[in-house]
Amino acid sequence: MDRIKTDVCIIGAGSGGLSIAAGASQMGASVVLLEGHKMGGDCLNYGCVPSKALIAAGKQAFAMSHTGELGIKTVKADVDFAAAKDHVRRVIKTIEPMDSQERFESFGVNVIREFGKFISPTEVQAGNTIIQARRFIVATGSGPFVPLIPGLEGVDVYTNENIFDLRDRPKHLIVVGGGPIGMEMAQAHLRLGCKVTVIEGAKAMGKDDPEMAAIVLNKLRLEGVKIIENAQVNKISGCKGHDAKVVVHTPLGNFTGSHMLMAVGRKVNIENLCLDKANVKWSRGGVEVGSNLRSVSNRKVYAVGDAAGGLQFTHVAGYHAGVVIRSILLGLPSKQRTDHIPWATYTDPELAQVGLTEAQAKEKFAGKVEVVRFPYNENDRAITEGKITGLIKVMVFKGKPVGASIVGAMAGELIGMWAMAIANKMKMSAIAATVLPYPTVSEINKRAASVYFTPRLFESPMVKRVVVFVQRWLP
Repeated sequence: MDRIKTDVCIIGAGSGGLSIAAGASQMGASVVLLEGHKMGGDCLNYGCVPSKALIAAGKQAFAMSHTGELGIKTVKADVDFAAAKDHVRRVIKTIEPMDSQERFESFGVNVIREFGKFISPTEVQAGNTIIQARRFIVATGSGPFVPLIPGLEGVDVYTNENIFDLRDRPKHLIVVGGGPIGMEMAQAHLRLGCKVTVIEGAKAMGKDDPEMAAIVLNKLRLEGVKIIENAQVNKISGCKGHDAKVVVHTPLGNFTGSHMLMAVGRKVNIENLCLDKANVKWSRGGVEVGSNLRSVSNRKVYAVGDAAGGLQFTHVAGYHAGVVIRSILLGLPSKQRTDHIPWATYTDPELAQVGLTEAQAKEKFAGKVEVVRFPYNENDRAITEGKITGLIKVMVFKGKPVGASIVGAMAGELIGMWAMAIANKMKMSAIAATVLPYPTVSEINKRAASVYFTPRLFESPMVKRVVVFVQRWLP
């Protein structure tokens, strides 16, 4: 058995683990990185990257048959489903070198391609190697949650970990789960020529602002996605193989398809880490950590990303990496916050959120919050592009944005300005004073800020009296 002593031992080579490995090694710390599966983790191989690549293929197919209003004759897209999956593979391969073992070894990181597990509060074993470290980082991410539904073992179950390997186009894809992953994959597969039914046990996109979610769901229904809500799955039946069939049984009826995608949520990958041997408190939701992401029961252990519980987004893992690096390398007090974390669902239209929703803001500030709105159909660039479906809502308290909800084209890009404003405690005046190129969709943000100031400038008797006075006495 080999033994290694190091400053930092990172378990998991996903977004958070790789960010810490790169930063720590280049700043002078000795680093051991453990990964028993694929470098890049879920995001590169099964999540963000492949899903957005498939969405792009579906978007192109949809655009070809929806050009009439622009004066271009529409055509029916000839979709090669396997070739679309080749595009997905190429995208992964293009990004892969950034997360490769070779790249991180060039930084001086000792990469060990084995799963790690704790054998004591100060040691982790990976294969035939025992690593003793001053600090351990649990960055194991999460995987798809597949609930124990009667009959599930009798059918082929697809998740985000294997749906991108499917090269034969499903005739009828049943998506169980109406959250972001489910809705993104539903629309992408529909646009690539599949019949799609989404079955949701509660409300589809139920964690989003209801008004904004309704705009997305209406668009998906118009395109042909069948969305069944309040239909808890009771049982699954069907068969596997070449002539596979799946029947999903619910109180609202039975739904039959050729393939089934399970998209009901995520589970944290920590059960095999033997955390108890390290005196690390944990639950199904993740490692129990403080605001500094340090284990509440073992000061040598930190957790980042999904393993730390809370928001499950790749960019959160990257943000956590910065919090931990400041603490373990520079000895600086460093805490995470969540009020400035944005997220986006990449349906068409996109839906993005940062901070509080309208309902949350009104509850937190006892109704003393202003909600300003601006529609996409009054933005000149959106009009020229024919992408007028959408809306922005900004929640403002005492002159500062505390939340923003955007649904529409490029919502995931537009939300960045509000994330910056909230992160830096900026006022609405900072947004209003920003000069943006014309015509751009980003002007929607500035117009929302203008809506906030309109009654203060143009409907205020005091302002009018000041203007009259100045005009009377101004030389």
